[in-house]
Amino acid sequence: MMLQGGLAPMRFGMPWPGREVAHEAEEAGAGAFCAGEFVDHDAYLTLAEIVANSERALAGPAIAYAFARTPYAHATALRQLHAQAPGRLFLGLGSAAFRINRDWLDVPADRPVARIAETVGAVRAWLHAENGEKVHYSGEFHSIDADVRAPVLGRLDIPVLLAAFNTRMAATAGRVADGVIGHGLFTASWWNDVVRPSVERGTVAAGRTEAPLEHGWVITAVDDTAPERAVADARRMIAFYLTVKTYDPFVAHHGWEGPVAQLRKAFRAGDTDAMAAAVTDEMLAGIAVCGTTADAKEMLARRAGSLPRDVGYFAPPSFLVSRRRRAAYARASLALIGELPTP
Repeated sequence: MMLQGGLAPMRFGMPWPGREVAHEAEEAGAGAFCAGEFVDHDAYLTLAEIVANSERALAGPAIAYAFARTPYAHATALRQLHAQAPGRLFLGLGSAAFRINRDWLDVPADRPVARIAETVGAVRAWLHAENGEKVHYSGEFHSIDADVRAPVLGRLDIPVLLAAFNTRMAATAGRVADGVIGHGLFTASWWNDVVRPSVERGTVAAGRTEAPLEHGWVITAVDDTAPERAVADARRMIAFYLTVKTYDPFVAHHGWEGPVAQLRKAFRAGDTDAMAAAVTDEMLAGIAVCGTTADAKEMLARRAGSLPRDVGYFAPPSFLVSRRRRAAYARASLALIGELPTP
């Protein structure tokens, strides 16, 4: 069964680059900003900054750690921000790595696929709640039976997307969410042969006919004055991601076991230059957009099939890259807005 989607062109987006760069980006045509999450930045605090300092662009977490907050907390943050940015919000949830859940967040780390499926349902229970009606959800992991008498609710149809890398999570995104958020490592083959078929299976199983939304990250490092450094930063970012064994199915799918073994050995030795050097030209071309503006435009033109259909976040490398250089990469990436191919 072929799902039917819209024909709107892909939006150029970026991780929140700060107020000054974001103003330039929105004026240049950027159509979305997203808020990530890590130990030094909170997804919803960043989202509040995005909403306060943008006018038209879509805005949302991509992603917020799903299990770091209750469904109530996710939904309440969105309700408050919706009042300032009606029609512009989306929610991207990610299960996070096993160790992050267990060791950082101190939350149960088992069965992440089943847990996040219920989390979507419970968040939606709060977002869809109408005044005068109980908020109810009953599942294995979440149970809500809230009688909110204050007239502060009303249904909000905010799209919920799941970060999905491997097949089970991608199928779950298609089954329970409004779409999927792709990782910066995604290639054309990983989108087309693994993720999209899995999302479609979940969507068809849920009885839907519309194609799910697709958002995704694209590692982007453009610098006409120092293109070699931009390429090295992109290689290093790819290598850093691939130190995580979660991505082993992706590695095996492409036959990249040898280079990945080398970069993981270099990572254990603390040799970041050797990590970057282990990323082959094939890996770089399939994953990143980098080098000079001309190089990046050429790479982008070849990558129509490896881009998300709806929103692509052109993300500067962050591993061992200063905030100042990331801002410069963000500004330089604006030259790509008019070059977006149709996925």
